Amino acid sequence: MTDAAAGPLALTIDHAASAAPFEQLRRQVADGVADGSLAPGTRLPTVRALAADLELAVNTVAKAYRALEADHVIETRGRAGTFVSATGDPASQQAQLAAIAFADRVHHLGLDDAAAIALVETALRARR
Repeated sequence: MTDAAAGPLALTIDHAASAAPFEQLRRQVADGVADGSLAPGTRLPTVRALAADLELAVNTVAKAYRALEADHVIETRGRAGTFVSATGDPASQQAQLAAIAFADRVHHLGLDDAAAIALVETALRARR
């Protein structure tokens, strides 16, 4: 799983913009999910950590997370954290979840990306 606090999530807030900070944050996360830069399973920073990083009130970040969760863009898994949700039709969602589980497992086993992709390609060819 990708941890946004350490990687691909580069959020900025323009305090001079006409859009409220909560809306800027909500839009940036939703756009990241839509364009694929935030993949399903990406772990988002905690509300407090993101608020501190962006110099926003905790309630502002919490409001954005609640709106994103209501739109099924993200999901909160209790103490495990907040993650980008699987998207699309049910079959696509299941495939995304399987891919996330596979990526987590091969990372845990110490395989690099190229080896993991080679395994998937071999498995897909064998199914033809």
